[in-house]
Amino acid sequence: MAAATFGIEVQGTSVRAMGEIAAAADEAGLDAAWTPELYDRSATISLAEMAARTERCRVGTAIAYGVGRSPLTLAAEARDLDEISDGRFVLGLGNGTRRMISDWHGQDPDAPAVRMEELVALVRRLWRLHEGPVDHDGRFYRVHIAPTGDLVTPPRAQIPVYTAGVNPRMIEVAGRVADGLLGHALFTVPYIEEVVRPAIARGAEHAGRDPRDVQVASLVLAVVHDDPEEARRELAAQIAFYASVKTYAGLIERLGFGAEGATIRDAFARRDLDGMIAAVPERMVDALGVAGTAGDVRAGLRRYADALDHVILYTPSFRLTPERVRESALSLIDTVGRAGAQAVTAA
Repeated sequence: MAAATFGIEVQGTSVRAMGEIAAAADEAGLDAAWTPELYDRSATISLAEMAARTERCRVGTAIAYGVGRSPLTLAAEARDLDEISDGRFVLGLGNGTRRMISDWHGQDPDAPAVRMEELVALVRRLWRLHEGPVDHDGRFYRVHIAPTGDLVTPPRAQIPVYTAGVNPRMIEVAGRVADGLLGHALFTVPYIEEVVRPAIARGAEHAGRDPRDVQVASLVLAVVHDDPEEARRELAAQIAFYASVKTYAGLIERLGFGAEGATIRDAFARRDLDGMIAAVPERMVDALGVAGTAGDVRAGLRRYADALDHVILYTPSFRLTPERVRESALSLIDTVGRAGAQAVTAA
């Protein structure tokens, strides 16, 4: 496997700051800048700002909610974003948790993997709407549309689509229908090697594809600070934030932190945020991210550079100010710029 490339994603700061961070990543030679999405942030709108501020690096959604938009809207947004970015756009799609699907988007939460497989195939067809009508009656989507007049041909014949997955069946989706996987910030290197890559291979075999054609990307929690202990505290807080989500309990258990996860969820139920963070042990910090000085972070990232095709540096945001999130992201970019990336991927 070739040495991993590096990108960056931030959450918890402004759209303008995300554009600034993307521009810094582009200037520093990072391969990509990615946008998140939550109930207070649109991945596609943020990405338009980032595309306008960059010239070379890829720009992608990691992720945009597939369930929150119609396939037609997704395809139209993808066309626009690929045009704005001069063909540098990557469409990263995810469902979120079952509760997000049902409570946030009002959709059927059953069979999320099957839903995503149907969605990706349909978006690809709608990307080529200029070639003729699309008629689709599926389990989750119904689309019947014929273009009127001459449509503008998109910049590329096909667009790269990445899908998000945490558990094996959802990870298989990438192997079946996508160009890449977007992994979760809780992934460890053993989980990538023992669960993620075999699941992609199963999905690829099911579809008659070569698993080597599927890029494996993942968010990697990383913090640079002159005070290594402060960096570790910020990382522990973000781990606690994710470990408090009941949906991820199975993953936390599989990673060997079941008891710690239960303690974190209990503290969260009492709204004891300090207790949540205190329940994250040092070995959990070491396993689930990298934190410390610039040298510490470069050394820690080597294990991910050997396991992933693309590392998405992801700075913590839980209980941090937008200014600290911005500062942390820019420090990461300085750490893993052109010279830093060479240091990370060096044997």
